[in-house]
Amino acid sequence: MSEEFYRMKRLPPYVIAEVNAMRAAARAGGEDIIDLGMGNPDLPPPPHVLEKLCEVAMKPDAHGYSQSKGIPGLRRAQANYYGRRFGVDLNPETEVVVTMGSKEGLASLATAITAPGDVVLAPNPSYPIHMFGFIIAGATIRSVPTTPDEKYWEALDRAMAFTVPRPSVLVVGYPSNPTAETVDLAFYERLVAWAKENKVWVLSDLAYSELYYDGNPTPSILQVPGAKDVAVEFTSLSKTYSMAGWRIGFAVGNPTLIAALTRVKSYLDYGAFTPIQAAACAALNGPQDIVARNRELYHKRRDVLVESFGRAGWDIPAPKASMFAWAPLPPALKDMGSLEFSKQLLTHAKVAVAPGVGYGEDGEGFVRIALVENEQRLRQAARNVKKYLQSMGVNTGTKAAS
Repeated sequence: MSEEFYRMKRLPPYVIAEVNAMRAAARAGGEDIIDLGMGNPDLPPPPHVLEKLCEVAMKPDAHGYSQSKGIPGLRRAQANYYGRRFGVDLNPETEVVVTMGSKEGLASLATAITAPGDVVLAPNPSYPIHMFGFIIAGATIRSVPTTPDEKYWEALDRAMAFTVPRPSVLVVGYPSNPTAETVDLAFYERLVAWAKENKVWVLSDLAYSELYYDGNPTPSILQVPGAKDVAVEFTSLSKTYSMAGWRIGFAVGNPTLIAALTRVKSYLDYGAFTPIQAAACAALNGPQDIVARNRELYHKRRDVLVESFGRAGWDIPAPKASMFAWAPLPPALKDMGSLEFSKQLLTHAKVAVAPGVGYGEDGEGFVRIALVENEQRLRQAARNVKKYLQSMGVNTGTKAAS
């Protein structure tokens, strides 16, 4: 009996889990850890969404199996959202499927469309499921940059010219997790044209669609005429409505890909708990003031983080979107590496961050900082970081972290 499992051999140890285990152990020991590592919203969902959850959960007939592809009302609600937000028309029967978060949707679609030996283009650094969903399905990954500049397009063209077999899928995700980079509609127009020319499916992860700052709304690839010929897009209620633990997301777009995803899901699950889906309808169809409030709150946290950590001696670029900052290691400590730096920050500053190398080898030299603590805690984190940097001999200037 073999204990060498094929897919397990293709999965390296999850680097981020190492820091998470240290954080959990520290908290279990009574230490006050300021957790900026996991992108776990600290805010509650809107009251009317919670009320709908409770209302439907009280119905005797609400506790059986649901629908794997999502109840019709929820698929219609997502189609209506795309119409309002992006001006995109979607058929809720053939172009929308409900997923258990965007992560499950990406993994299930990878299972549906990937054959062993297929080559998939995935950004590096990126959210791990963008790569490992396909690796688990048997594909080979060829990395492309995250930064959407001319080098990005050159990398795509090289991949098509020199990879055997030719890549069949490209994964994109903007605003990027972890780098927080953004793109405009012109980028997607060029990408759709490239995908059609090269006969490549495009999977777009738009989980942070509503967390944009400085007055620049995030576009959808489906706004490009003809995009549905080659693309599907994944979104989630996790960050927009502070419903991460509810595991409700969507895949929308190309009917062929949506049908494949729907078919695989029909074998794997019966869909999310019906009261959760009903409450998700309430989130999408009800008052949308929470969306603007959450955006403003994360915007303020971003500014506090950048200002207070800068005063502490650690300059962090201000992200244009998402709930993360992609922070280069302080230059004096760069040789330490992102994993060791994250461990030291946790041990000595009581601040948890995510090591950049956990998002791919090109993430080395950075850490991801999540804006999931309030402004007071962010300022406390900055004070702790300043003390740690001073203990390491880093010149933090004369201004106190505020």
